[in-house]
Amino acid sequence: MKFVSLAQGQLAALVGEQVVDIAAAAEYLQRQLPASTLSQLVALDDEHAAAVWDIATAAAAENIACQPYESATLIAPIANPARNIMCLGKNYLGHLQEVAQKMKTSAAVPESPIIFTKAPSCVIGPGDTIPASEQYTQKLDYEAELAIIIGRGGRDIKAQDAWQHVFGYTAFNDVTARDLQKNHKQFFKAKSLDGFGPMGPVVVHRSAMPSAEQLAVKCTINGELRQQATLDHLIFDIPAIIECLSAGMTLQPGDIIATGTPEGVGMGFTPPRYLKAGDEVVVEVTGVKPLVNRVA
Repeated sequence: MKFVSLAQGQLAALVGEQVVDIAAAAEYLQRQLPASTLSQLVALDDEHAAAVWDIATAAAAENIACQPYESATLIAPIANPARNIMCLGKNYLGHLQEVAQKMKTSAAVPESPIIFTKAPSCVIGPGDTIPASEQYTQKLDYEAELAIIIGRGGRDIKAQDAWQHVFGYTAFNDVTARDLQKNHKQFFKAKSLDGFGPMGPVVVHRSAMPSAEQLAVKCTINGELRQQATLDHLIFDIPAIIECLSAGMTLQPGDIIATGTPEGVGMGFTPPRYLKAGDEVVVEVTGVKPLVNRVA
């Protein structure tokens, strides 16, 4: 099951290479519409997700309310998150080591997850422009990540129960102003400028989620491969992340958690290879379709 958000925020599904407008399909097929937006669907249970998928597949079979993926105008799956995006820092060993070398910090594996957040207003969608923000930063960097979207909320969730609270996953680019990150000693400002959160284009339901060793995250800049890793290389895996974040703090439906970036960020090169106006950044996560954005 794969879901997207159309230009006006309408819920749609990706069936093969066809994008199905769920509201239009439900009306034609005379089916009850379980949800009209992806945010609404995420807050429901798996039974409702399956019902939406059934509408989508039935419509696709009749070529009803469909358009080719390549011609569809999509926005970020959850374009206006209700809460800050929760993020994991230094959650791949290779990235931990490259940061330690460049910033002269410890390369020791952390005992607990490093957690920070990004403002909801940073979110942009596939095809949107990442602002070069040259008046604010001279060290604009990329971080390809897999993000999970919480479905069923909860507090004090145990690791063994964590997957019951995940709706699905998508691609995320944790764009960062490295100079602001250094200046302010905290991550929030450096990671929350407008346009610093490209996300999407597709949300893959957890029922279709590959195993960790088969789930790859990669990033290319102007066609050059910079980052590549599989999810089994996370220092703290997804169940551990959810257990940590939910301890004493209620997670809510629609919460977005970015799980960390592999080595190969611009800061890690000698000399650094930061983003500049005109660059094309492509983040790929297995099953999600490429998340493509240009810097301007």
